[in-house]
Amino acid sequence: MHNFREVQCLATSSDPQLLTWTKWNQPVLQPPKDPRLAGFRDPLLRREGENWYLGVGSGLFRQGGRVLLYRSKDLRQWEYLHPLASGKWTGRESVNPVDSGEMWECPDFFPLGKKHVLLYSAAGQAIWESGEFDPRELIFHSERSGILDHGAYYAQKTQLDAKGNRILWGWIPETRPEVEFSAAGWAGCMALPRVLSLGSSGDLLMQTAPEVDALRAKSFIRQGPYAPVSQIALSAQDVKIENLCGEILWRTMSSRCTFVLEDRSGPWWSVEFALKSSYAAKFTVNEISAEVPFASNHNFEFHVFLDGSVAELICNHMHAFTVRIYRQPNGPLRFRSSDDPMSAFSSLQAWQLHPISPDRLTT
Repeated sequence: MHNFREVQCLATSSDPQLLTWTKWNQPVLQPPKDPRLAGFRDPLLRREGENWYLGVGSGLFRQGGRVLLYRSKDLRQWEYLHPLASGKWTGRESVNPVDSGEMWECPDFFPLGKKHVLLYSAAGQAIWESGEFDPRELIFHSERSGILDHGAYYAQKTQLDAKGNRILWGWIPETRPEVEFSAAGWAGCMALPRVLSLGSSGDLLMQTAPEVDALRAKSFIRQGPYAPVSQIALSAQDVKIENLCGEILWRTMSSRCTFVLEDRSGPWWSVEFALKSSYAAKFTVNEISAEVPFASNHNFEFHVFLDGSVAELICNHMHAFTVRIYRQPNGPLRFRSSDDPMSAFSSLQAWQLHPISPDRLTT
């Protein structure tokens, strides 16, 4: 456990390009004087009327993570109000209070649809909660919650784009030993941007930003997305993704199925799913398994992006699985179902993608 003191500081700039800054010589906000304090970092800032509101990721040992709420009119003098939201300790002891849920990192809070959404990272996961925000008491009341991504995904943050869409960004950490990424000379990368929305029940929905479509180079599928099943099954044999850079979008009505990307040496990436009940399904993406709530309409949409060592999968706009795969493929990646291809696909689209940059790192 560290013994340094976390504070909030301020820097200002009059440079239109934000290249030069003036740092205030003193912190504008000190942490509470509470011996139980588990952390005080990762501020979130927003303005309402004449007031600025600042949320700071924090928590209390043996109680749980929280977001501390402050108010100011000038960004310099701050008044502490109360916790905006609080969580519960996992009950597990840990040297790092984030791992035990006693500290929330990277909080974000914003209106979405008719509700408000709180995001934070704790216990190795990025969490979302949706619910009601009391504008008088300035307290968030959670109603629904879930996991943003069941795989290598952390330190989430959002922004509004020019059209008012809420865009989610996430950090994809390394899952290989430190000696390996040190030898490679780089570590970690950003996930593709995702547009957030809320479903009718208050569940958080996501899909990749439409700007990502500009990366499509060629389509492997000659038929339309809803061609006859016999043609779709034949089209799957034409998918050959080169240079670890591709996109596949497919739908199925099977209640149990496995889809595989493989090279000449065997499986490289796979997703296996099965309905466990009318309300839940189990997913296994490479070594990551999770049981998630699911609608009972038996319509499944899978959307996967491959870029270097990263594979990002989103199912039904709700359940995401980001995995790192460091094995270089032996030849192009082929796509297939381990089940009867005539019943596995109800639609299929696939594209070779352009790399997002000319110096993309793949090792």
